[in-house]
Amino acid sequence: MIRVEYTEPPEVAGSIAAVTLARPEKRNALTPEMLGSLASTFEHMPREIGAVVVSGDGAVFCAGFDLKQCAADPSGETMRSLLAGLSVCVSAMRALERPVVLGVHGSAVAGGCALLGGADVVVAERSAQLGYPVVRIGVSPAVSAPFLGASVAPGAARARLVDPGVISAGRAMEIGLVHELCDGPGQTKERAADIARSLACKPGVGVRATKSLLNHITSPITDRAQDGLGASLSLTGGDEERDRLGALWS
Repeated sequence: MIRVEYTEPPEVAGSIAAVTLARPEKRNALTPEMLGSLASTFEHMPREIGAVVVSGDGAVFCAGFDLKQCAADPSGETMRSLLAGLSVCVSAMRALERPVVLGVHGSAVAGGCALLGGADVVVAERSAQLGYPVVRIGVSPAVSAPFLGASVAPGAARARLVDPGVISAGRAMEIGLVHELCDGPGQTKERAADIARSLACKPGVGVRATKSLLNHITSPITDRAQDGLGASLSLTGGDEERDRLGALWS
């Protein structure tokens, strides 16, 4: 459900890693296993890789967590696993010493939108929809707060986390969550790959040094990842979450 391909053998300097969410029949809804695989992919990325491009198969980039699995587990353990896995995954993306370019088509909502917080460059389809609507089902998006806060201004981050609505890709670009717009899903994926190829051609030592510096500058934010995760976990398994998830699949 996570596919990894290389433009050149991974031991060749400057190769691109194309990481794809490959569960299109479920709108790439995330499972604990997918997040574990995605985190492991970034944690064990071959050093020679020059850049990484992340995209999704099918009609949308990512519809968030697999809520059907969550509804089937009233203990809340599946939701807890998803929240913890998401935090680890985005942290691993940010910690990677090579540029990460992410292409959004269709939609990126909830956990799918949270993945944007791990990217250095985000390209989106002009008609895409983005946001964190999970407050409607009693789930706190606070797990995303530290990473979103590293991408957009504090006021915009607060608004997105408390508003259950979604915004257009154009509005996401205005607040800094998206960096470039394209006219269709095919163009979006190709443009993201083009940017990754361009970045991979730059001197590797310089890029790694720059990303290490950026990670150091933003470390107070990323260090609060556990605080954000804790806030989300504190609601997991509660009555509101169980009732609203149950209503979705009753």
